[in-house]
Order: sequence, then structure tokens, then C-alpha cells
Amino acid sequence: QVQLVESGGGWAQTGGSLMLSCVVHGNSGGIFTINNLDWYRQAPGQQRELVATIYRAGGTDYLDSVKGRFTVSRDSAGNTALLQMNTLRPEDTAVYTCHAKYYVGLDFSQSFEVWGQGTQVTVSS
Repeated sequence: QVQLVESGGGWAQTGGSLMLSCVVHGNSGGIFTINNLDWYRQAPGQQRELVATIYRAGGTDYLDSVKGRFTVSRDSAGNTALLQMNTLRPEDTAVYTCHAKYYVGLDFSQSFEVWGQGTQVTVSS
């Protein structure tokens, strides 16, 4: 019912910047409510880690290693999440994936989750 479409990955030099976008699409035309949008990343041979979260009310959380460098935001409609990544480091190299927790209509008794396809971010030293 809900799909996430990501864009914006690519290559950057150390100290550079990239912005990732995650657009939420409703497939059936039904009403849904996004509770939170998250960005995860996974580097080769490592576990996936939560990088940033933006909540419905606008609050945010960040992985300690990206605090002060990454900023997550959402458009007024709440259907597009952006991850602005500044002062990039080689250790930020990973596949970044958008994730959302949402409710269908006004039924908040059951939540659903959806993942994007992932986008590669490569930072060279």
C-alpha cells in the first residue's frame, strides 16, 4: 500500500556533502499516516545501523557519529524525508535505506513498516 522511493546517493570526497531524498507513495489511494521516517545504513561486512529518525511531530534522533553533520527533515505534507549529509567521512560509505512506520487511515491500533530499495553513498579519502 505504501512505497518508498529514494534518490540522491552517489560519490563525494571527504568533507563533501550529499542529500538523500525519500518519497512516500500510497499505491491504492487510501489514507495513511506516517509515524516516523528513518534512514538506516549498512556498510559491507557490517550490521545495519539506524542513522536518523524524524517523527510525525517533527522531533529527530541521530546516531552519535553523525550528530552535527547530518540533518533529517520532512516536507510540510510529511511525505518526503530528506537527509542532508555534510562533512562526509570515508566511514559514512554505505548503502542508505529509508524506512517508514505508518498507520492505515485513522486506525492507530496496528502499525505497518515499509523499506526503500537503498541507495549507495561512497565517500573517498
